[in-house]
Amino acid sequence: MYVPRASATLSTLLLTLGLAACGGGDAPAEGEADMPAESAESASDESPAMPDAHVPALLASGEAVFGIFSGDHTAEAGAAMADVRNTDFVFYSLESGPFDMEAMEAYIQGMQTASMEMGVAPHPVLLRIPPIHLDTAAARDHVTRGLATGADGIVYPHVVTPDEAALSSELLGNGLYPTDPTGHLTNVVLIEDQEGISNAMEIVGTPGVSVAIPGPGDLSRAYEGDMEAVENAIQTVLAACLELDVACGITAGVDDIGERLDQGFRFIIVTQPEALAVGMEHAGR
Repeated sequence: MYVPRASATLSTLLLTLGLAACGGGDAPAEGEADMPAESAESASDESPAMPDAHVPALLASGEAVFGIFSGDHTAEAGAAMADVRNTDFVFYSLESGPFDMEAMEAYIQGMQTASMEMGVAPHPVLLRIPPIHLDTAAARDHVTRGLATGADGIVYPHVVTPDEAALSSELLGNGLYPTDPTGHLTNVVLIEDQEGISNAMEIVGTPGVSVAIPGPGDLSRAYEGDMEAVENAIQTVLAACLELDVACGITAGVDDIGERLDQGFRFIIVTQPEALAVGMEHAGR
C-alpha cells in the first residue's frame, strides 16, 4: 500500500525552512566547513528539490486518487487550498482564456507558503491546457511553461485520436509515469467527443497515458443532451481502461462518488471538499 508523501516531502520542507532560518554568520553544516564558498554554492545549485511523485505512486499502488478544482487563480485561493488536506492533487484549468502563468505561479506560491507554515506538503498541481489539435506548437509551449511553473502533470482535453495521445506523452518527455515506472509526471487525457469515444481503446492503450477521463459535460454537448448516450460513452472509456489496466477518471459529487468508485473509476475530480471526505471513506483511505 502506498505510504503518504507527507513524511518524505515534509522532511524536505522542514529542512528547507531550517536552512532559510540560518543567517550568513551561522556555523556551516557538517561536511561544509572545509568547502570553499564557490564549491558550496555550486553543490547547492546541483541539488534541486525532488519532484513530487505522489499521484504516480498512488496510481502504481492501485489506490483511488482524488483531486479538486483549484477555484480562483489567485495567491489567496492557493493559500486556502493548503487547508484542504484530504485531496491528492489540485486540478488547475487554463483550457480557455489567457494562458496566465503569472497567476498560476502566484497560486502555487501561495499554496506552498501556506503549506510550509502549516508544516505539511503542498498539493501537486495538474494543469489542463487547450486542446492539442488547435495548435501543436502552442501545446508544446504550454506544456514546457506549465512544467517550469510547477505543474506535476498535464491534462489534455478533447483527445480524439491515438496520434494526439502519443503526442501528449511525447510533450511530457522523461519522468512520465507509467512509461517510467518511477516517473513523477502524470499524463491525463480527456476523451469527450464522439470521435474520441470511437477511438477509446486505441487512445487508452497509447504508451504514456497515465489516466483517461470521459468528460461528462462535453460529452453531453457532443451527444446533444442524450444522457443515455453520454453514460454509454462513459462506460465505453471505463471498459477500455479496465481491460488495459489504465486508471479511469470521472468528475463526481457527494451523491455519486461512491457509485463511480464501485464501477471501477479510481481517479476522481470534485468541486466540493465534502465529496473528498465521502470518497476517501468509501475507498478505505
